[in-house]
Formats: sequence, structure tokens, C-alpha cells
Amino acid sequence: MNLIAAVDKNWAIGLKNRLLVSIPEDMKFFRTETAEKVVVMGRKTLETFPNGLPLKNRTNIVLTSNPDYDAKGALVFHTVEEVMEELKKYPSENIYIIGGASIYEQFLPYCSAAHITKIDYAYEADTYFPNLDELPEWNVEASSGEKTYYDLEFEFVKYRNSTPKAI
Repeated sequence: MNLIAAVDKNWAIGLKNRLLVSIPEDMKFFRTETAEKVVVMGRKTLETFPNGLPLKNRTNIVLTSNPDYDAKGALVFHTVEEVMEELKKYPSENIYIIGGASIYEQFLPYCSAAHITKIDYAYEADTYFPNLDELPEWNVEASSGEKTYYDLEFEFVKYRNSTPKAI
């Protein structure tokens, strides 16, 4: 299982339920990486998409504690256990955890790879991703090297988990 996120230099991922910045190359990477795959997200993340609709050309799985929540075009579950049972139907390498913060934290132990866009800037933020550089089981496997978008520097970093839990 994979996860994918863009983080600032403090591992922040959002402010008031919005991304910190939109970098076209990062958005393209996300679309390419997750197309035709399974994406797992929380309700709030789904609601940030255009018209609150699931992403096209993907199997969208939403985890929410709201028992009455329904998302047209998405599979909705109410516990991590229910999601994990559903995920057994798909190849692990085709599953991407896409946020938000609590979803990342709950599924991080099950992920073997993390695709992180590291942005060399500290934004005002209220939501954070676990700092993989401080977790001994996570190691950098590959890096794109420095890229720029106007005056913003960023890089694509792939981390590998040496001890993922089985699905």
C-alpha cells in the first residue's frame, strides 16, 4: 500500500481544510500516480474536491465516522477495519492513501511506500503529516533532486517502510 502527500519543511499538509500550495508538477504527479488505482481518503478530503465529487478514473474509498454519510460514486466505510477488509480485494501496490491527517496516521503502519513532495518553505498550517525522517522504519529510497516552480523549491521523495503491517 502507498501513501501520497505534499508537505512543507515542517511536514505541514494543510490549513483550514485546504492544501498549502498548488504546484502543477505535483498535481500532475498525483494524477499520474493514482490514475486507475484505489484512493483512500477521509470525508473532509473528499469534500475539498470539485463539487465534492470522487476523483475520476479511480476507485474512491471514503472513511467517515458519520453513519449517515453517503458519497455518490464512492465506497463509504465507517471503521479502519471495514476499509482494510475492502482493500483485500485490490493489489496492494494499487492502493493510495491520500489524506487527510487522521487517515494518514491510521494507515501509515500498513503502507510500504510513501510518495512525498517536499516543499522547501514553511507555511502557516493547522494540519500535519508524520515526519518520516524521524521514524526509523521509513527510509529514503529515491529523490528527484531539487525542482522549482517560480521561486518555490521542491522535490519528489520516495520513502520505503522496512516493517509494514500486513493488510
